[in-house]
Amino acid sequence: MTIDFKGRVAIVTGAGGGLGRQHALALAARGAKVLVNDLGGTRDGSGGSVTAAEAVVAEIRNAGGEAMANNASVTDFSAVQAMVQQVVDAWGRVDILVNNAGILRDKSFAKMELADFELVMSVHLMGAVHCSKAVWAIMNEQKYGRIVMTTSSSGLFGNFGQSNYGAAKMALVGLMQTLSLEGAKNDIRVNCLAPTAATRMTEGLMPEAVLAALKPEAVVPAMLVLASQDAPNRTILCAGAGTFEAALTQGVWIGTDVLAPERLAERLADVTDRAGETVPHSGAAQGSNEVTKAMANATWAA
Repeated sequence: MTIDFKGRVAIVTGAGGGLGRQHALALAARGAKVLVNDLGGTRDGSGGSVTAAEAVVAEIRNAGGEAMANNASVTDFSAVQAMVQQVVDAWGRVDILVNNAGILRDKSFAKMELADFELVMSVHLMGAVHCSKAVWAIMNEQKYGRIVMTTSSSGLFGNFGQSNYGAAKMALVGLMQTLSLEGAKNDIRVNCLAPTAATRMTEGLMPEAVLAALKPEAVVPAMLVLASQDAPNRTILCAGAGTFEAALTQGVWIGTDVLAPERLAERLADVTDRAGETVPHSGAAQGSNEVTKAMANATWAA
């Protein structure tokens, strides 16, 4: 079985860099037409420019793929609706939505301003709501859709200084749980991806050796499986350093080469096997499990 996206149309938010860029590049490399959305702001959500999205579009086109850019803020429902219309006007359908856009405003709860709590909730949660709502009728009508929500170990298991981020990320799990039920009759499958990756959002938070293992590309196989025609439904898939778990099973180290998505699809039952499942003390345990398995396999640096 080969996972490909020929004839499929995808929207990836927050795709101007980091994980989103890798998601967009991977979908395009396997045949999807991709709308690259990115506000172009800093990691705290300030500023904005279409340049980041346009650069990724150029990469895709230079590799022979088809893509276009959009810099709508996912917090603006009207702008999101216009973005989806842009895709429909150009390509006639929307098959895949990867809700990846996000920001950080980290502080302990005691020191956090409510405005920073509300903004993080707005971008992560309402951003995903806006995008999902804008494609929902289209996916229902065409009786096909794949939506990937980006959750986090900070939401699933907690992380000091991230009450706003953790609340938003766990809320996305609740959103996924219900949308997966409501969309099932029309083959709309909704899942969550909980990535551990080194991007500009995590710079300075981890040692260099760990950052090297946690390259964003190592998460992509999980996204490709969740966005594929044979995707599961209502699944929380954790991914980092070539290791894949299901919130939080022991998981399986799959690797990061070009056939990793196919191997992951074949071994999904092993990934979701609940023998030895844990409820970690904090979100750091997910990354620790992933890096430990990657180091044991000693091929992550290749």
